[in-house]
Amino acid sequence: MNLTMSAAPTHISVLLEETIEALDVQPGGRYIDGTIGPGGHAAAILENSSPGGQLLGIDADPKAIKMARSRLEAYGDSVLLSNQNFANLKAICTKHGFFPVHGILFDLGLSSVQLEKNNRGFSFRHDSMLDMRLSPRQEVTADTIINSSTENQLAQLIKAYGEERHSLRIARHIVRQRPINTSLRLAQTVEQALGGRRGRIHPATRTFQALRIAVNQELESLELALEQAVELLGFGGRLVVISYHSLEDRIVKQFMRQQASGDDATLSLINKKVITPSLAEVHYNPRSRSAKLRAAKRISMPKENNGG
Repeated sequence: MNLTMSAAPTHISVLLEETIEALDVQPGGRYIDGTIGPGGHAAAILENSSPGGQLLGIDADPKAIKMARSRLEAYGDSVLLSNQNFANLKAICTKHGFFPVHGILFDLGLSSVQLEKNNRGFSFRHDSMLDMRLSPRQEVTADTIINSSTENQLAQLIKAYGEERHSLRIARHIVRQRPINTSLRLAQTVEQALGGRRGRIHPATRTFQALRIAVNQELESLELALEQAVELLGFGGRLVVISYHSLEDRIVKQFMRQQASGDDATLSLINKKVITPSLAEVHYNPRSRSAKLRAAKRISMPKENNGG
């Protein structure tokens, strides 16, 4: 198996070898990377599908598309790139005549470049405006949510999308401290609400996660993309999803199990037990520690299309 690890030095692709194996990448295959990011997984897919392989790369973030285009330039016409949300997966593939496909990958994590080298407020390691939009075409920002929502609305959002048990305390403190317009000020406000730092992660981690999910409608988009992905896979095609928190993983797990159940099943589970990074990978790439990979194979037509 040929794997390329020549990614941009600030980003390391998670579960790279496991992803290529789960996709069963073959020469001449046609693949979709629905969250192409800096192009690490895409480069490995193209390398292993050569000669004749094709890849459609999708990302809502125009900066990610720019990075991927630069990285994958050597593959020429074998690569198509689309600056869209993967919630529009079927329409994108129809536009480019890119179906059926041999494999579809969704890596749901933000890249290190997005987290650390941007001015959109994804991370509290650097101070920046509270934006958190993956696409500048989106209207709602984290600033809008933080400074316009009621205390109850904030508490519900932080609890639902951040799984934060102290959401009401955090929301109350945010409302008292408003306006809050920068990532560091928000992080400090949450830290104060919880009485300082405790535990392995920063106190604001779950609140930031909740805001990012809400701004980008990530869970709703994932559900839409999964349904469309099954329709686009050819017989025997692989669907591979890497998630990084329980909300995403629960959606993926339930979807794949539902599609793999009953006499009219459309998918067959490849890994009944979730795949996680090795200790060695976590050591050299700590960001990978929460990653979970699930994979399934297309075995029949989608359930809604089955005749009876």
